[in-house]
Amino acid sequence: MKLWLLRHARVQLPEGLCYGASDVVADPALTLAAARHWAPQLPEGAHWRVSALGRAQQLAEAIRFLRPALPAPVVDARLNEMHFGQWELQPWDRIPQSAFDDWMQDFAHHRFGGIESTQMLLERVSLALADLKASGAGSAVWIAHAGVIRAVSYLVSGGPMPIAGVGHWPREAPAPGEGLCLDI
Repeated sequence: MKLWLLRHARVQLPEGLCYGASDVVADPALTLAAARHWAPQLPEGAHWRVSALGRAQQLAEAIRFLRPALPAPVVDARLNEMHFGQWELQPWDRIPQSAFDDWMQDFAHHRFGGIESTQMLLERVSLALADLKASGAGSAVWIAHAGVIRAVSYLVSGGPMPIAGVGHWPREAPAPGEGLCLDI
């Protein structure tokens, strides 16, 4: 099965802010540009899922505008970005180094910002992947976020659960508006 993983376009926030579960708006022009790039490439009859966050839904709507015959994607909150709790919408450079140190010391289970851990993100994405595999779909499109795409890459590569440490987490993710296609 082929899984297309698309990341929403760049958000309309100042550079350097931590935003995960915050429901912020993506740039409309960049969203349309991303949709124009992806719409002709996506397979007919794909199993569609989209994050519950608006910035991902903006891209799904723009793709469907260009390809109205595509089915409406199912909203799946398991594809939401990681929740950074008290650090949401804070400048990354104002988050205390001790908060990062605590996270890196227990990358799997520490709840950076107090809400969600990396392992919790991996577990919900793993459940979404299991449902996808059980669906029997030949192809799928997920419109989501960098953390979700990294989690899928980690899981598809056979990464152990729980994740052993930050050194095992994929460093690269598609830039905003970009994506990748994996065989799963």
